Amino acid sequence: MQNSNTIDIRNIHELENELSTLLSKPISSGEDLENWLKIQSKLIWEIEEQLRSHYIDFQCNTDNKEIKDTFEYDQQYVRPLLKRYQNSFDNKYLESPFRMQLDQKTYSLLDKKIKNAQTLFCEKNIDLEVKEDKLVTEYFEITGSLTALWDGEEKTITELQSYLQNPNRDIRKKAKTLISEKFLSVENNLQHILNELIAIRHQKAKNIQLDNYRDYMFKKHERFDYTADDCYELAESVRKYVVPLIDNIFNEKKAELQVDTLRPWDLKAAAPNQKVLKPIEDESDLIEKSSHILQKLDPEFSALLSRMHKNDCLDLESRKGKAPGGFCEHLPASQLSFIFMNLNHTHYDVTTFLHEMGHSIHNECMKQLKLQKHLEIPSESAELASMTMELFSMEYWDTFYENTEEFIKAKLDFFKDIVKYLPQMLIVDQFQHWMYENPNHTAKERNEKYLELHNTYQSNVVNIEGYENWIATGWLPVLHIFEIPFYYIEYAIAQLGALQIYKQYKENPKQALQNYKKALSLGSSESLPEVYEAAGIRFDFSSETIKELMAFVEEELNLLEQI
Repeated sequence: MQNSNTIDIRNIHELENELSTLLSKPISSGEDLENWLKIQSKLIWEIEEQLRSHYIDFQCNTDNKEIKDTFEYDQQYVRPLLKRYQNSFDNKYLESPFRMQLDQKTYSLLDKKIKNAQTLFCEKNIDLEVKEDKLVTEYFEITGSLTALWDGEEKTITELQSYLQNPNRDIRKKAKTLISEKFLSVENNLQHILNELIAIRHQKAKNIQLDNYRDYMFKKHERFDYTADDCYELAESVRKYVVPLIDNIFNEKKAELQVDTLRPWDLKAAAPNQKVLKPIEDESDLIEKSSHILQKLDPEFSALLSRMHKNDCLDLESRKGKAPGGFCEHLPASQLSFIFMNLNHTHYDVTTFLHEMGHSIHNECMKQLKLQKHLEIPSESAELASMTMELFSMEYWDTFYENTEEFIKAKLDFFKDIVKYLPQMLIVDQFQHWMYENPNHTAKERNEKYLELHNTYQSNVVNIEGYENWIATGWLPVLHIFEIPFYYIEYAIAQLGALQIYKQYKENPKQALQNYKKALSLGSSESLPEVYEAAGIRFDFSSETIKELMAFVEEELNLLEQI
């Protein structure tokens, strides 16, 4: 990554001087106030870029003490200072007599966001958040170090997951067992971390007179356009309209594998007469082929990937000491994005990389926005960008598969995965609602609740008998629960939006791409319903919409199966 910083954030005195100077800057007109906001944004972006770069370094090297020390210094000193000054900046803005001179179309939503942030600020919570961050770091250290021996060779959890597609059932079971046992070996540690996190988070909510942390996070995530009750209704709609489709998919899988009972290690398996899809050889192959697809969609997209590659903004291979998962981190000062991944040389690499490129494209489309808060995009919008890019790219996956049969299989599997993962999104969401509404629950009750939710929202075609403990602790690898709580239902909401855009794309690809870029360019300068409207779709996850979209997916599956 390139760095052109004019401020050294590790020099706290210099940093505080910069922030203090900006806070004391006189404002004597609406124009002054607007310019002050833009200067504030540039300063915050430079600080944030360094903080995010240190976060990236830690995620890539969880076992490096020097990198960890830098990251923890940020958490203990830099972030708290920045939070205090951000609150002071917000106060200065809200108290300015010139605020009403600003264009209301541009600033009305910004005002709402800042007023909401004010209700969340509490000095006591800053110290609690330092403890919270330290616990999350501990989670990544533990999960980043998990490996297992496979035929005498040390493998990461991500690498082991590739064996779940193997046509040999014994190999699949061995891989699933190793993965599950590895997480069970650290369950007590992770349960303890989550106990501590729940206590801290509940106290944060109480400190600002809220009943529970769920209500706190709804405010923090700026969920102005839906409620907790809407989440419950979405879960019920998924149970009603999605699970029956999953039952069909799993019954077909059972027949395809020629097994009497479908077990947890069978869900991703290739049939005995099929080859496991192997779309790439290595990281370079993935980048080159993805660039080819992005060029076909829009030359600006492939140019962005080239720029990211040139600036060392990609870390894709899996290795020991690297945190699990994948993400795209925006570097706002240099206007670049960094993609972090763990390749396991399956088709999942393709969809994950193009998903993260969707986030990068979103960041690129927002370059013209001048205000920091307009770049703080809600996850329902961020995931719309990434999930839509997965669907757009699908038409060109023949770049990865010269064999037509493999190309069709990749598309079929992808549509089936969309359906299969929807319940999981709701399970993780409902699990967190329950945890934080009942903060005094035990670890045993937590596992029991997760198993109960699984049995409610997942297909009963899969026989989990004898392996209930695997399912009950299935939340342990979900890093969102630890690091970014209540960030999960957005995947479901955005998936429904992405399917709407894909329907549009099938009818008029050029118009759909134009609408997509227009929606992304808005950042959070407009509300979620307005962003979705700009994309030519509805911000709507009603039961009717889910029913309609599942019918569309079923139709797509039928068309592909006839080829």
